Parts: sequence; C-alpha cells; structure tokens
Amino acid sequence: MAKKKEWSEAELIQAFGLKRIGENFPLLDSWLVADTQLSENEQTVLERLRKLAIKKADFWNEESLKMNFIAPLFENFIQFNDEQDRYESFFDETISATVEGIYLQTETDFMLAKGIGDIAQIPYFHFQEYKRSRRSPPEPMAQLIEAFLIAQEKNKNGKPLYGLTIVGRAWQFVVMEARKYGISTFYDATKKEDLLKIIAILRKFKVILETTLLD
Repeated sequence: MAKKKEWSEAELIQAFGLKRIGENFPLLDSWLVADTQLSENEQTVLERLRKLAIKKADFWNEESLKMNFIAPLFENFIQFNDEQDRYESFFDETISATVEGIYLQTETDFMLAKGIGDIAQIPYFHFQEYKRSRRSPPEPMAQLIEAFLIAQEKNKNGKPLYGLTIVGRAWQFVVMEARKYGISTFYDATKKEDLLKIIAILRKFKVILETTLLD
C-alpha cells in the first residue's frame, strides 16, 4: 500500500506545477461578489452564533468548532442537501488517488459530492477546518489543495473545484481550475459584516453547484 505523506502547500506547488493566485482570479472574484438577505429570525440566530464565536472561537478544538458553530451555521442558513439526490454531504472522508504518478491521500472534514450511499463519486466542494496553527502539519490549506488534486483525478471533467479553510474565526475561500488556484482574503466570523458575507458566499456556491457543476 502506498504511504500517506503530509504535504505542505509549498511542496504541492513544487511537485505539481501549481500556481497560487491571490487576486484577479475570475472564478474566485465572481464567487465572492455575493449578497443575501436574512429574515428577522435568521438575524437573531446569527447574532447568537456570532457572540458565541467571540467568546469561544479562539479556544475551541476541531470538534467543538464543528458542533458549536459550523454545523448550526450550515443547518440554519445554507442547508446543503438536495431533495433530488444529485449530491450528498460527506463528513470526515478519506479520499485518495494517484496524480501524475504520485500517491495522494487526505481526510476531508466536509465534502459535497455526487455519491451512492456512503461512496463519494464526484466531489464538488471541500472544507478543512480548525488546526492549532496554520503551518503545523497537516496544514489546512495544503489538505484542501491536496483534496482538489485528488478530486480532479477522480472527476476528469475539467470543471473547477470550490472550497474553504477555517482556522478558529478566520475563513478563506478557494477555487481551483486546472493547476491554478485563487485564495480569498480572510473573513472574520466574529464580525457581523464578515459573517453575513460568509453566508452569502456559501449560498451563492449552492447556486453555482446546481447550475454549472452538476453533470
């Protein structure tokens, strides 16, 4: 069995000829131009979650962040589910593939994919969440890019891949197309305007998924 390697982002860039783009990446820029309106009840729920994050986000471990903040946020504001069964939500899935002769394997904390039962077939969206340090292995960004490379190999459809990393209160959105990927600036989930923007961006991804990414 091939041995799993803990990659850094820089190592992935070097090994696979990737290009990291911070600004002026059209797919990312168009995704981030997002707006949304919340009902009065949604505003109340959002403010409760935001105040909780102010107190706790810097101290939560990975599981606490997921259960206390990310899961309620997704359930109340995004609802990543599809009544037509065109895609499924997968949690803590190990995915692997051989890409350009190099074996890659990583665990994706959350993934949206076309699937059958508990088998993910075509991944569309990944996120990697909380680590104690951005650069302590495994790096969230490196895990995300590795998941993208694996998904490209599995999908073989040339379509872009979307995702995000979350480290405590800091969220970054990422899009990868071919061997180029763009990364957003940080959004602070404890700031009201940033948190609303996070919801708007995630809601827009659901539209992108259902209108352009599904086969």
